Parts: sequence; structure tokens; C-alpha cells
Amino acid sequence: MADLRQLGTTQQALLRHMLQQPDGIGVEALCERLRISHNAVRQHLTALISKGCVERIAPRPTGGRPEARYRLTAAAHELFPRNYAQIAGALMQGVIDRLGEDDAREMLVSLGQGLGHAEPAPDPDAPPDAIASALAARLDELGYEAIATERGGEAQVEAYNCVFHALAREHPDVCRFDIAFMEAASARRIHHMECMVRGGNVCRFRIGARKERPAG
Repeated sequence: MADLRQLGTTQQALLRHMLQQPDGIGVEALCERLRISHNAVRQHLTALISKGCVERIAPRPTGGRPEARYRLTAAAHELFPRNYAQIAGALMQGVIDRLGEDDAREMLVSLGQGLGHAEPAPDPDAPPDAIASALAARLDELGYEAIATERGGEAQVEAYNCVFHALAREHPDVCRFDIAFMEAASARRIHHMECMVRGGNVCRFRIGARKERPAG
């Protein structure tokens, strides 16, 4: 699950209350805040536990009968919206103002290469379709909704959810980060064939010739 809005209104409200209680919260307190019955709270908690959004934790010592307590999982925290675009845009513009456009481009490439070189080294004899599959899987983990495909007999990767889309509309050079990352991770030349920011329906990358990966 990737969006809080995919949940019902009561479960959204429950998670928002739990977000404010990092040490956990009991059923009784949730009943009071949501103004619903104990059974309803328990049913929602059971459903959210099954979805990996809530976990049961040790009760807090009170001297009386211990009450079960619940808190959000790390996955649940990721459901809450974060407006990165405006902040990222301001950061990128600040870098350009300080370094200049040319040095900012070099910085993006260097960052992409650094992240890509941190990936496990690929098999130098792997065929292009295997390289495309590995890249697509990694990009998919990063939120790009990427798949490996083939066009005209050439292995390619298509990404349907550019994580930098809003930023790239203001600063198209951000795409250099993606390409540098993929080249470093795959040890292959990557050709940017289509781009959503430039009017394409998808961000599409063709796997090219082998490229030496720095040692170490």
C-alpha cells in the first residue's frame, strides 16, 4: 500500500491519531478519540495489522490489568504524504545559484554515479535483457514503476512514475542523475530514448554497449 487515501476514512483517522502517539496507544483511548465502539476499533486494528500498518507492542506497566497497546509500523509512516517537490526545487535552485549550471550538472552526475556504484557489480557477461530486468527491478524498488521490455530487438527499461517528475519539469538536467545511476549500476551505456517531462508517455531507456566500471 502506497497511499493513505486508499484506506477508509475511519482507518485514516485511526492512523492519524496513532501517528501522534509514537509510544503506542490503547483501544480505550482510540475509542474516545474516534467516538466509535471497542469492537469497531478492534476490527480496524485487526485489519490494519494484517496490512502491515499497525503492530502490537508490550503493555505499559500500570499496576492494574495491562492494556494492549498498538503503534504504527515503519510502512505506515510511509503512507503519509510528504511534499518533497517544492523543497527539492528550492534546494536544486540553490545549488545552481551557488555552483552554476555546469557544476550543478556535474554534481548530479557524480551523485548518480555514487549511488549506482554502491549497487552490486553486474555480471560482465550478462545479456542486455538480463541487465534491463535487473535495472527495472531496482528502479521499481525506488518507486519508478519500471519494467523491462524490448523494442526493435533492443533491451530497454520503461519507467511510468518518474520520482523526480515535478523537479525535472523545472530542472531537466535532473534526468542526468537517473542516467548516471543506471550506467554506474549496470556498467552499460544508457540511452534516454523518451522522457515524460519532454512530452513522452513514459521514461524509456535503451541498454547500450558495455562500459567499464571503476575498480573498488
